[in-house]
Amino acid sequence: MGIKELIGKELIIFDGAMGTMLQKKGLKLGQCPEIFNIENPEVIKSIHQGYIEAGARVITTNTFGANEKKLRNTSYSVEEIIKAAVTIAKDAIGEREAYVALDIGPIGELLEPMGTLSFDEAYEIFKRQVLVGLENGVDLILLETMTDLYELKAAVLAVKENCDLPVFATMTFESNERTFTGCIPEAMVLTLEGLGVDALGVNCSLGPKELLPIVERITKVSSLPVMVQANAGLPKIRNGETVFDISTKDFADGAETFFNLGTSIIGGCCGTTFDYIREVKERLNNRSLVKRTIEYRASICSDSKVVYIDGVRVVGERINPTGKKMFKEALIKGDMDYILKQAITQVEGGAEILDVNVGIPQINEEEVMVRTIKEIQSVIDTPLQIDSTNKKVIEKALRYYNGKPIVNSVNGEDKVLDEVLPIVKKYGAAVIGLTLDKGGIPPKAEERVAIAEKIIKRAESYGIKREDIFIDCLVLTASAQQKEVKETLKAVTLVKEKFKVKTLLGVSNISFGLPNRALINESFLALALGAGLDLPIMNPNSEGMMDVIRAYRVLNNEDVGAEKYIEAYAIEKSDNEPKKDGNEVTDLKVMVIKGLKEDIREATKQLLKNTDELSIVNNYLIPALDEVGYKYEKEIIFLPQLIRSAETVKVAFEVLKESLSKKNVEKISKGKIVLATVKGDIHDIGKNIVKVILENYGYEVIDLGKDVPIERILEIAKTEKPKLVGLSALMTTTLKSMEETIKAIRNEAIDTKIMVGGAVLTPEYAEIIGADYYSKDAKEAVNIAKEIFK
Repeated sequence: MGIKELIGKELIIFDGAMGTMLQKKGLKLGQCPEIFNIENPEVIKSIHQGYIEAGARVITTNTFGANEKKLRNTSYSVEEIIKAAVTIAKDAIGEREAYVALDIGPIGELLEPMGTLSFDEAYEIFKRQVLVGLENGVDLILLETMTDLYELKAAVLAVKENCDLPVFATMTFESNERTFTGCIPEAMVLTLEGLGVDALGVNCSLGPKELLPIVERITKVSSLPVMVQANAGLPKIRNGETVFDISTKDFADGAETFFNLGTSIIGGCCGTTFDYIREVKERLNNRSLVKRTIEYRASICSDSKVVYIDGVRVVGERINPTGKKMFKEALIKGDMDYILKQAITQVEGGAEILDVNVGIPQINEEEVMVRTIKEIQSVIDTPLQIDSTNKKVIEKALRYYNGKPIVNSVNGEDKVLDEVLPIVKKYGAAVIGLTLDKGGIPPKAEERVAIAEKIIKRAESYGIKREDIFIDCLVLTASAQQKEVKETLKAVTLVKEKFKVKTLLGVSNISFGLPNRALINESFLALALGAGLDLPIMNPNSEGMMDVIRAYRVLNNEDVGAEKYIEAYAIEKSDNEPKKDGNEVTDLKVMVIKGLKEDIREATKQLLKNTDELSIVNNYLIPALDEVGYKYEKEIIFLPQLIRSAETVKVAFEVLKESLSKKNVEKISKGKIVLATVKGDIHDIGKNIVKVILENYGYEVIDLGKDVPIERILEIAKTEKPKLVGLSALMTTTLKSMEETIKAIRNEAIDTKIMVGGAVLTPEYAEIIGADYYSKDAKEAVNIAKEIFK
């Protein structure tokens, strides 16, 4: 029986930890775990056999870090490592009924726009691993311990486009129920289900108790088999060794809780041994799976925000060149900050989804669409609606979008349906169907309904769920086709009643050619909402239009207790308060907060005409970073927005440094800080983010990189005499290295404070190993630096 026949039918037990087991078997500090496949194959085989004998049905290869980036400092290739790993796993299984999963972990670098690694490069790295696994006969692909949904999307596509093996995908969440980059469980589910994975879930970082609320959220919304591989609790120091704090019984209790929630794939992560897996096997042996009933809901998402279409949702219309001279000029000039201002002000005005259309003849629409999507997603988390009539533009946009978007649009023409719908299905998007065909827009409501029915049936034939199909009954101008206005409203009602789908209209089309367009738009919007409109495409910066939306939500019992209505209108706005139109001038602080990189260079130059460099730093840049940090800490914004703001400040600092150099003034520096990822750890994502933020606060950061020997850290600490040394470790296997580095610094009596951070660390652990400070994130690192450099 193949693994495919078991998925979702029987409980599948995976193995436990590899890294912590290898430490017990002699893995030296700083040694690459994957080279054991070639240099110590008997050790790997014994670990696999131990898990099989304990009851594991699936063995994961020792290839977590077997990518070209992580292996570049070894003498082995990706092909050699993976081939050896698969051979060992198969030998360990022998004649037993068990399966080999190719284990693929994160690359270890941030993808654009947060980092420098491109989506396409990440895809090729994963593709290479997948092809080697396929060639050597693995049974499935496990993509695990991912923190960035965008990176995981690249990995999933690399699997789906190059083989037909089952793919399981798990992310690692922190105690705030988000991943390191801010992804939430529901966004993970929506995106991965759309991409067609066979199972999804969570692994690593936390023990069963801490993972429970995350697993509850996943099992409530996912229709796929759910996988959980918890740690054996949280790491602690005991007799100088790293140990985990829960027993095999407690771990099995947690596994049973997961099972009762409907989880059907269970294994272990850091700290788990044969005994943990054996206890799970004995506890859950021969139990029938718990069936989950999931009500699929119309919804779209970015990586950190889900919008459920369970009421009226405003779609912002302003990122569109039609009738907008300044917007067209911005597209031609590549003025991305102008476009970002449109996005930001629409969200501030009340848009919950943003329509993105960049289609003009003078530009490469594919390239500009992709860039626009990436830039918007780096400053706001609002889901997007990809708007184009070009099939290639739609496909490119869907490939590089982070989350689940809407595609605007298809119509009743067979050619359009058969070209676009397969792309929509492949990338798991929602789609808008326009009720027109080769004959144009029918005058009668019933004719539009007939086209809607054709679109719905064709979309469903491609495997697109009805909840992901939105119908646009099309608004004609009242000035030219007055009779058809009522037909549009009638069509909306009929489509809603007959097909139970969500409806969408471009509201402002109604008023072209008429005076006082606002009055017509607002009146039509009210009528359309009453007819059953779910998604009005409109200008959210129009107060009158948003007045109608807020009032309707009260009258339709969407705004329960009229809370949001009262919040908006309880305090009367000043009659002299200027209206926001998306084009207002912003000051330096606002530019940082909103991440307007291109605007801030010129704004800083202008400010320098009347303000000195240090005043700009202290009165504009630092307060702005403080506010960004506060928003990050309170989870108002997330990692992409934090990095974008930091990059914006960097641009301003470049201008200030240039100005100071012309005056022969010493550069701005508040003091030296040394950062390093400890020996044996090749992950430096978190450390790099801390570096960027600290530099933007004016500290001179000496970055020693990753996998840094203790001797190197001591050498720099002695010569540079920093007041603060920051040490990072992401892997459980390198916590010992961090402890030894701290001991060495203390033994040398170097006068410096030490802060530590990393996903596997806790404040208690940091204290035990002798650190002065524990930094949970970049914002905390800044607070620590401020305290030390008072």
